Amino acid sequence: MKIKSLLTNKVFIAVAVVAIGASGYIFWSKAHKPSMAERYKTQQAEMGDVAKTVAANGALNPVVLVSVGTQVSGTVLKLNADFNDKVKKGQVLVELDPSIYKAQVNQSRANVSNAEAGLELATTNEARMRDIYKHGYATKQELDQAVQVLKSARAQLALAHAQLEKDLINLAYTVIKSPVSGVVVDRQIDVGQTVAASFQTPTLFKIAQDLKKMQIDSSFAEADIGSITVGQVVRFSVDAFPNRFFKGIVKLVRLNPTTQQNVVTYDVVVDVNNQDQALLPGMTAYVGITVAQRKNVLLVPNAALRFKPPETARKSARPKGKNEKRDAASGTVYLVAGDQLRPISIGIGITDNKYTEVVSGDLKAGDSVVVEEISAAAPRPGQPPSSVRMRVF
Repeated sequence: MKIKSLLTNKVFIAVAVVAIGASGYIFWSKAHKPSMAERYKTQQAEMGDVAKTVAANGALNPVVLVSVGTQVSGTVLKLNADFNDKVKKGQVLVELDPSIYKAQVNQSRANVSNAEAGLELATTNEARMRDIYKHGYATKQELDQAVQVLKSARAQLALAHAQLEKDLINLAYTVIKSPVSGVVVDRQIDVGQTVAASFQTPTLFKIAQDLKKMQIDSSFAEADIGSITVGQVVRFSVDAFPNRFFKGIVKLVRLNPTTQQNVVTYDVVVDVNNQDQALLPGMTAYVGITVAQRKNVLLVPNAALRFKPPETARKSARPKGKNEKRDAASGTVYLVAGDQLRPISIGIGITDNKYTEVVSGDLKAGDSVVVEEISAAAPRPGQPPSSVRMRVF
């Protein structure tokens, strides 16, 4: 009996301790319930300037980049230009081995001499046949044959001259000259290398005509292309100079679209003045074009427009009806009003992806708008650890 009574007393004590602890926790929770100001992070709406900018990446290229090739095959005998060399128009860049082409020229010259000899013989025979025919010792057919042989000899001589001219041109092509004045930005051959021009012209050099004038070829999304026009000022940066911004001018919006994975983009060409030649071909340019600006207007943080109270977020997660349509020119922000949040509908204008212009609504400068809910998991001042274990005796 004593043992049973002792166990009963221990159980009663344990239940009493748990009940007292639970009551104390409930009382403490009510006394330390966070206020609305503690629960939500706010930021003031304020007056300021905002600019809408569209951005894209692009590559810097010379305005005129000439690829120098060869029209004949051969072994590289001599190189007269290298990377970064400044060359003049008509300057010799490379010489190919001319041995084969010289032999072809000699052969063609021999063919010309042979054709000339044949023409002389045909001319003499034709004159003799005419004289014989005049005295009645030759037929008309024999005269016609002599005339035909003379014409054929003249044609053979013309053909030999044409072949000689072709071989002389090919021989001249073994000396490759620069078609423009500029800077060599690429060289793809070395001495002793054989270049073949059988199917397509191989590229030997790439020459930038003027590195002081460059351009950016950038791809903008179709959603942004409507606000880009020729003549707009462009700001861009490159990885080589992270703390420096460069300027350019929109030169051309090309009409030919590019579609990749159902994304449509358009090529925007930007003129760049590179007088100090700090920018190099092939650099990646991070381009920004300011398409709209507002001065001294009411601004709200974009985070305030994205914020939705938990119950509102749950409702908005439901599928929208067919007649529901999102209005991109309006939004809702929330103010802390006592123990609840008060929604305010506003009309919105341009944005710089951090702040958005307010064009209408009851919001005014100095109002504190909610930008996010402070996580319930984050400990607040005076809050005990979230998990408290009580030991039962």
